[in-house]
Amino acid sequence: MNLQSGTYYWPTTLPDAPAYPSLQADTECDVAIIGGGSSAAQCAYYLAEQGLKTVVLEKGRIGGGSTSTNTAIIQYSGEKMFTSLAHTFGESYIADHIKLLKQAIDDIEAASLLVETDCEFRRRDTLYSASCPEDVDRLRSEYEFIKQHGAEVDFWLKDKIEAHYPFSREAAIYSYRDGELNPYKFTHALFQYAANRGVMVYEQSEMNGHHYDRGLQRMMISTKNGYNVQARYVIFAAGYDNMDIRKEKQASFVSTYTVTTQPVTDFSTWHNRTLLWETARPYIYIRTTADDRVIIGGLDENTMYPDDRDSKQEFHLRFPDIPVESAYSCAAFYGGMVDGLPIIGKYEEYPNSYFLLAYGDNGTVYSQLLSKIIIQEITEGYSPYMERYLQDRPLLTT
Repeated sequence: MNLQSGTYYWPTTLPDAPAYPSLQADTECDVAIIGGGSSAAQCAYYLAEQGLKTVVLEKGRIGGGSTSTNTAIIQYSGEKMFTSLAHTFGESYIADHIKLLKQAIDDIEAASLLVETDCEFRRRDTLYSASCPEDVDRLRSEYEFIKQHGAEVDFWLKDKIEAHYPFSREAAIYSYRDGELNPYKFTHALFQYAANRGVMVYEQSEMNGHHYDRGLQRMMISTKNGYNVQARYVIFAAGYDNMDIRKEKQASFVSTYTVTTQPVTDFSTWHNRTLLWETARPYIYIRTTADDRVIIGGLDENTMYPDDRDSKQEFHLRFPDIPVESAYSCAAFYGGMVDGLPIIGKYEEYPNSYFLLAYGDNGTVYSQLLSKIIIQEITEGYSPYMERYLQDRPLLTT
């Protein structure tokens, strides 16, 4: 899948990124991870202490796929409101989902503190505002629902928003203790952590064939550089490239754009440097970086070409006193799930295999959640949350 085009900011923050060899011999392992982005890294991180022989196969360079365009806004809220998800899956189902997402954010923070590299994880609050007066009632309902289920949130009205920001909205959910992250550094740091504990990471080792040998009870994987891997379990964590291996009917794709600015000298009018997004669809989101840049992005269903001018105009409407100049801009595919939840694909034609499909607005958080569930099932034989994220999960009504 042709994932992206343009210029990318994140790789410039780690110019001497660790490099790994290509696969140079046939090998056997307990777990093979296909992919070298953040989802694969999070799986490798959880496997690092489990005593299982683990092999990672990345077709290019670590972090070179959609990880390089991931804006890594770390929050539990997503494009579909939890009130909408509750109508589909049931209130108790989504209440548990919220708790798991909050735990995943804590797990990301814990991992970022454990590794050697500063992954630029910072706790940030979020302002999720109503884009028009018609959205206020459903935003209030969303606030009441997530507040009831343990979210650290307040509901701000127009006067309070205007007192804290140079723009106005009728209402907003103000969420505490979300976060932001450098996804490129995070991915490399997790792989380095895993490699130091025996996980074998191979770059330039693209899978070009696979089949399950029922006699050996192994997945037989061949690579383009002529070597083979036999694995008891396989985790397909190749991001959107998973769709080239096995289609998932619930996955849908549109284009997205990201503009990263030159460093900004004064954020005094930007309250707490909060993460910003809105109820409008297609939506826009805005965050800052550790080196004081601004990232402006959003969905655009009609083009794969980023528009610097429009992005800066959107930002100027909110912060007229903060001048910005573009430094990097790119466009990429954005994947989501039709029903609004990420998926762990377990398919009959892929025994002992898992497709980690953390598609959605907060894909880094989804990846942390799903990888933990997958590794728990592999190592312990069971995860109580696996069924909830399978591609054929039941729709609950209570």
